[in-house]
Amino acid sequence: MTEGAEQKLARVVVADDQTVVREGIVMLLGLLPGIEVVGSAADGDEAVKLVAELAPDVVLMDLRMPRCDGVEATRLIRAEHPGTQVVVLTTFADDQSLFPALRAGARGYLTKDASGEEIVRAVRSVLSGDAGLSPSIQLRLLERLSDDEPQPAAPDEAPDGLTAREIEVLVLIAEGLSNQEIARELHVSTATVKTHINNLFAKTGLKDRAQAVRYAYAKGLVRPPTG
Repeated sequence: MTEGAEQKLARVVVADDQTVVREGIVMLLGLLPGIEVVGSAADGDEAVKLVAELAPDVVLMDLRMPRCDGVEATRLIRAEHPGTQVVVLTTFADDQSLFPALRAGARGYLTKDASGEEIVRAVRSVLSGDAGLSPSIQLRLLERLSDDEPQPAAPDEAPDGLTAREIEVLVLIAEGLSNQEIARELHVSTATVKTHINNLFAKTGLKDRAQAVRYAYAKGLVRPPTG
């Protein structure tokens, strides 16, 4: 890249709940061409606030964070600040992490073994209107698209105003998981799970888990078993 003002610096916010990791990413980005780190956040709530204050071009977003996770933060940022793009930078590349993040509006997805060159490429890609996906994530998407087993269709709109996380909790309830098992699956506390359950019950008017299971099937969030 040539020096000068030929290419505008990409203003970036880093969101990661692990201090050492966050500081390491900020230090790495400071060495990369074309990127200026304008802020860092320890959770999704802080990330949303920083975007409102600083209007960065891109947020590098971790997924598993306390209070407000990366998926919900991405959804809020894309809804309230459409001028800011989100590139996920996470340890996880499983379907339960990848697809909710993309549905929430992330335009890029990298794992934390990505090189500095890959990060710069992803940032530049999303700013130019393209997707910023690592090769392994692109392969995962292709594998999913070519999977012969039909997947439950996601509703066009979340029913009753449920958030992505509340839908995740609801689906796990329908699969028979306890609060403790849901907490382990989502890497959150049981208190957080109870809060999500209380919120989704209040929004849907559900009274108990049995009603929640019927609701999940009725809304097409899970498929009834076959055979």
